[in-house]
Amino acid sequence: MNGPKVPVIMSTEIVKVADLTKKFGDFTAVDGISFSLNKGEVFGFLGPNGAGKTTTINILCTLLRPTSGSAFVTCCDVTKDPNRVRRAIGIIFQDPSLDDRLTVEDNLKFHGYLYNMDHALIEKRISDVLTLVELNDRRRNFVRQLSGGMKRRLEIARGLMHQPELLFLDEPTIGLDPQTRAHIWEYILKMRQEHDLSIFMTTHYMQEAEVCDRVAIIDHGKIVDLDSPANLKNKYGESTLEGVFLKLTGREIRAQAGESAWSQWMRRS
Repeated sequence: MNGPKVPVIMSTEIVKVADLTKKFGDFTAVDGISFSLNKGEVFGFLGPNGAGKTTTINILCTLLRPTSGSAFVTCCDVTKDPNRVRRAIGIIFQDPSLDDRLTVEDNLKFHGYLYNMDHALIEKRISDVLTLVELNDRRRNFVRQLSGGMKRRLEIARGLMHQPELLFLDEPTIGLDPQTRAHIWEYILKMRQEHDLSIFMTTHYMQEAEVCDRVAIIDHGKIVDLDSPANLKNKYGESTLEGVFLKLTGREIRAQAGESAWSQWMRRS
């Protein structure tokens, strides 16, 4: 008798998704998608609002259970071993999630306590991550005293406190000015280079998606194509990823990001 199909996980893969489906009643949010993410890779997950991006990320981060299919993160089944998955990942949420009543240092300490890090390691990691994002001089400032860009950098620092193997970035620079966005990406790519960090990201800024090694475009719960930015542009005869996105989804990315985000993108172009 043949049992259920179990995906073969290669040693270079940090994420392996096979026939993943998520339904909410009669609505299918994610419709049988399959893909993998390699260690050290920057992987972009692009799609219109409501396409299934957030649902997929929530499954990979163990916040939702799939209806069917399988998902493995760092060789751990997200449904059978969620605690090990959570220890292996860091998450930078789209919406602010810092406690602005605490200091920079205390936000990081609290994160360390949640991950059962010992005191000496917490102190070392606070210095390490604040140095990385150039916020050491703000260590004892309350979060409410920081600018928007500084808060985003602090959220990145917090996501790295427990030294994850995989970092999820959900719209990491939304609402920031172009110069600050450029600085944020300098930190992200520096982390990837120095720590062999794997990155799974969503963005509405197509210029940011250009830094990805590969990009998956999802629409109506299905992955409509997956390849490197260069190969996608060549395949569809487009000079920009935005042109590819429009051709595949029939929707302009600016309509998805909102006018303020689009105007920021244009100012940087």
